[in-house]
Parts: sequence; structure tokens; C-alpha cells
Amino acid sequence: MRIVPSRSQYLRGPIKERPVSTDTGTTSSPDLAPAARRLGRLIAGVPDSALGAATPCEEYTLGDLIDHVNGFSVGLAWTAAKAWPADKSAPPSGDASRLPDGWRESIPEQLDALAAAWGDPAAWEGMTRAGGVDLPASVAGSVALNELVVHGWDVARALGRPYEVDEAEVDLCLNFVGAAVENSGGAPVEGLFGAAHTAPDGAGPLDRMIAMTGRDPSWTPPA
Repeated sequence: MRIVPSRSQYLRGPIKERPVSTDTGTTSSPDLAPAARRLGRLIAGVPDSALGAATPCEEYTLGDLIDHVNGFSVGLAWTAAKAWPADKSAPPSGDASRLPDGWRESIPEQLDALAAAWGDPAAWEGMTRAGGVDLPASVAGSVALNELVVHGWDVARALGRPYEVDEAEVDLCLNFVGAAVENSGGAPVEGLFGAAHTAPDGAGPLDRMIAMTGRDPSWTPPA
């Protein structure tokens, strides 16, 4: 299994645009705040001794993954606002050596700001840009939610901690990931995740979604 988190971009290649819907059947913009807070709490509790730990993303240590989160928390907030500083860029670098001082405080704050930016209904309208790629804002918002939920799972698994996700969040991620996998025929989706796995019989929605991203839902830290 090869996991391919984006190091230089958020999205490449066509992803079908689907309406963002709630369980009531209405078109709406989802609230990213619960997923952002959940991931922020996990990151705030990571000890220095765990930064070199393995994660479900084969190429990333836990410190690398946290730096990836540090990058997208800033970049995808710019994507929501459709405003990018001319002199700055924030690709999800995935390099623990780039973690700034005070990252346990700053990254949760950035994640809250990301959720707030996508809390504006206008963020989901029209076109925007992520990682140098133009795409529908509704797709970019789905990318943001998927990043929060999936990497929250990654961090929790690396730390050996439980991970509980709201059913509506998982349904929205399944909708997004399912479209990407359908477009790719199950092959790796460059810039997002690796080739889809088959979920075990009886797997719940979260495990099915995790398997679609190329991860093993039963992954645990090596002994």
C-alpha cells in the first residue's frame, strides 16, 4: 500500500462536482468546526517523543503529518476566502523539521480559522484555487473536510487513541471520496490518496471511507 499525501498541491485531475448535502436532502455548506476542533485537540496533545512515530501514511512520520496539517490549515483557509497573499504560499510540506515554535497552540488556532472561513456560505460558491489548481469551491470545501477527517484518523491511529466522527461528516466524506475513486477506477488519486482498498466485511462507514483513501482501516502502530 502506498499513501500519497499531497506535498505540493491539494488537488490534481478531474473530480466530479456533487452538491454538498445534509441528511435532510437540502443543499447546504457543512460545518467544518467539529472536525477542525477534533484534529486540533489531537495535535495539541502530541508529545515530542511521538513526533517520529509511524502513521498510516507510509511516507510520513507523525511530525511530518502534523506539518502537512500546518500547511493545509493555512492554504485552504485562503482557498475559502478566495484571497491569497501575493508573497506567500503554504503547500502542505510534510516535513517535521519545518514545524514552527509553538505549533501545539498555533495549529489548532489555524484549524479553527479554517473552519470559520468555510463557515461563510460564499466560500462554497463559484470557483476558487487550491495549490495552483482552479476548481469549484464546493469541491475545495469537500477537500478541506476530507483532510480534517482523514488526517484526524491518521493522527489518532498513530497515537493509539480512539477516534469518533459524526455520521454526517463521514457521509459527506464518503460522497467526496467515492466520486474521486469512481473517476479514477480505483487507482491512486494523485495529490489526494493512494489506490482504494477493499474494506472488510461488515465495515462501518468510517472504515469504508478510510479504505477508499488507500489506508488499511485495521492499521495500528508497529510494536
